Amino acid sequence: MLTRIDHIGIACHDLDATVAFYRDTYGFTDAHVEVNEEQGVREAMLKINETGDGAASYIQLLEPIRDDSPVAKWLAKNGEGVHHIAFGTDGDVQDEADGIAAKGVRVLYDAPRRGSMGSRITFLHPKDAHGVLTELVQKP
Repeated sequence: MLTRIDHIGIACHDLDATVAFYRDTYGFTDAHVEVNEEQGVREAMLKINETGDGAASYIQLLEPIRDDSPVAKWLAKNGEGVHHIAFGTDGDVQDEADGIAAKGVRVLYDAPRRGSMGSRITFLHPKDAHGVLTELVQKP
């Protein structure tokens, strides 16, 4: 069952400047920074608030580390801005993806991959989700 909006992913050219903007302007808390080589990004998670299921809601800022990464390609086409929305599950992300796929929505990965802070993730095709790239997230 999807239980929350886990995060909103925002593509940016300068991670440090974008983190400073969200922290200084909105008061969001720096929660985590990492490089995800598989996804080709340097990313920061900024905590917005706690949620009722013991997790939290975040803004995820994504800066590409190589030109062939999906985020770099997206930035080249669209510029900075909202890249995706992520919904959290309290169950198994593969089970969630299978259930959604059974309803005719394409899942982009055959198996979940590693996401931020040790999570397991997969994505749904934006053409099947009214133009929105949608991520499913299972916390570690």
